[in-house]
Amino acid sequence: MQKMTLKVDERTKNTKREVGRMRRTGKIPAIVYGQSKNFSIAVDEYEFNTKFKVISENIIITLKIGNMDVDVLVKDYQESLLKNRIEHLDFYAIDPNKALRTHVPIHLTGSAIGQREGGILEHLLHEVEVECLAKNLPENIIIDVSNLAIHDSVHVRELPALEGVKFITSSDNVVCHVVTKAAEIEEKPAEEAVVEGGEAAEGGEAAETTEEGAAASKAGAKAAPKAAPKGKEEK
Repeated sequence: MQKMTLKVDERTKNTKREVGRMRRTGKIPAIVYGQSKNFSIAVDEYEFNTKFKVISENIIITLKIGNMDVDVLVKDYQESLLKNRIEHLDFYAIDPNKALRTHVPIHLTGSAIGQREGGILEHLLHEVEVECLAKNLPENIIIDVSNLAIHDSVHVRELPALEGVKFITSSDNVVCHVVTKAAEIEEKPAEEAVVEGGEAAEGGEAAETTEEGAAASKAGAKAAPKAAPKGKEEK
C-alpha cells in the first residue's frame, strides 16, 4: 500500500472570485467528501505536482488540516490542457474499517515469446477495479508476459490472487494478448476487377459495332452510282 501526506488549508470562502485568487497564488481548490460533512480545502500546487507526477486512485493520501489527519483517495480532478495545470481536486475520505472500491493500475513485465516470433503484444486493460480494506490496497498489479506465445492472452480471472482483494472488473475481460501482424492486401478487390472487365467488354462491343458500321458505310459508298457531270444530260 502506497501512502503519502499533504499539508492543506481549510477554506471557508467558495466564491468564484476567491477561487480565482487562490489559483493565481499557487493554490488548487479542492473538496473532501465521504464523511458526515463535506469541507473545502486549498492544496499547494507546487507540493502536489512535486509529489504526484501521476494521479492515481490507489494512493492513500493523509491530508494534514491543522491538528486533524484525514486519509483520502483522489477520486476526480479537473485539468486545464491550455494552462497545463490542475484546476480542481476531489478527495474521498476513507474509513480504515470499511471496504472501499477503487482502481489499481496493471503493469506488464518481460518480453513475450510471441514477440520474438514476429507477433505484437497488445495491452488492452490498463487498470482493474477492486474492493478491499485500505490496508490491503495494492500499489499495482504486475503480470509477467514472458511465456505468452502468438494467440495467447491473459484475462482478469487469471490475475494473481491478492489477500483481502476482490476483483470487481468482469473476469472475462482481456488484459493483454499477442496477435499476428495484419497482412496488407495490395491486390484489387474481385468486385472491382469484375466491373473493370465488364466495362472493357462493353467497350469492345462498342468498338466492334463502330467498325462494322464504318465498313457498311464504305461498302455502300462503293455501290452507289456516280453522279452525272454538271451541264450534261443523262442518256
